[in-house]
Amino acid sequence: MARAFLFVLDSLGVGGAPDAAAYGDEGADTLGHIAEFCAAGAGDRAGLRSGPLCLPNMSELGLMHIARAASGQFPAGMPLPEKVYGVYGTANEISRGKDTPSGHWEIAGTPVNFDWGYFPTEGDAFQPELIEALCQDGDVPGILGNCHASGTEIIARLGEEHIRTGKPICYTSSDSVFQVAAHEAHFGLDRLLAFCHIARGLLDPYNIGRVIARPFIGQSASTFQRTGNRRDFSVLPPEPTLLDRLLQHGRHVHAVGKIGDIFAHQGISRVIKATGNEALMDASLSAIDAAEDGDLVFTNFVDFDMNYGHRRDVPGYAAALEAFDARLPEVHKKLKPGDLVVLTADHGCDPTWRGTDHTRERVPIIAFGPGIRSRSIGVRRTYADIGESIARHLGIPAGPHGRSFL
Repeated sequence: MARAFLFVLDSLGVGGAPDAAAYGDEGADTLGHIAEFCAAGAGDRAGLRSGPLCLPNMSELGLMHIARAASGQFPAGMPLPEKVYGVYGTANEISRGKDTPSGHWEIAGTPVNFDWGYFPTEGDAFQPELIEALCQDGDVPGILGNCHASGTEIIARLGEEHIRTGKPICYTSSDSVFQVAAHEAHFGLDRLLAFCHIARGLLDPYNIGRVIARPFIGQSASTFQRTGNRRDFSVLPPEPTLLDRLLQHGRHVHAVGKIGDIFAHQGISRVIKATGNEALMDASLSAIDAAEDGDLVFTNFVDFDMNYGHRRDVPGYAAALEAFDARLPEVHKKLKPGDLVVLTADHGCDPTWRGTDHTRERVPIIAFGPGIRSRSIGVRRTYADIGESIARHLGIPAGPHGRSFL
């Protein structure tokens, strides 16, 4: 039995990226700053959590040593484990950008060696001819927003006008992304998805990585909330990924959460949707039960990034990490001889950093399973080493961009 389970803790960077300054992120450290704030009491929230960051299971798998290798110091307030049981290291990103598709594609063995298209940061974000085509092809009377914005903020600000006028809320961020927020009932979920599909086609010449549908409910600014029916419309990876290679060799890829959307549903055998980290872990455990010899279960745990990193919520991020850590023993109990689990991230999103965008950071690599010998694998040149390690474990030929650490 040789199976692999790849869990992406979306945005759990560990600092230390050698090119962080080029992205305005020198000094960003998602894990390190969360631990620092928690140790100082700034991570406390009544009824949620208090005290230093507590991640005993991931610490025993090497997380503390990963942080020191990446950023030069152990996370504040967290005790060192007596012994480390996992394979542990950190990796640099060589893709251009610090976005979700680039990170995931590189993890799957395919770095992005081209420049994404981005929208202007000053003035209107979208060109008049693009807006005209969107309105005509999408059959809407106009758009709202047309700017860089935080999703929750712009829905609170423009949601009532959206309901009144029927105009979708269109906005972007520092990523290569076009986002559309619309009310599930007043605008309609199917209509929103159809509008985003139209936008995807219109944005291809601009080389925009993703179009994201952001449905919400509620009747006023104080009651609006986004739902779990988000959908990402991504461009295809530039070349075959680990997922494609597995399918070519008769294996199955179980995509949990938004993995299917990130890979434009290419290289996917089975899509399993779930909303929230707890439900995503439940779905992942069920997928482990269903996985056969040679299969890959690939999960993105999106709450870290979407609910806490972008919202600059240190206590929420810390509590989510502790909740994830507490469920790792359930993963251990599911493993059979020959199984491999890899924990990593796709970028950083330091909740103590300026702005609300991703941060350029190294990411952790933790690998464990029955018979996996504990050791340090140091600082890896590229995230692609993760994909190539899984390829080797599952017995398929190596790809061109990374090197296995197994």
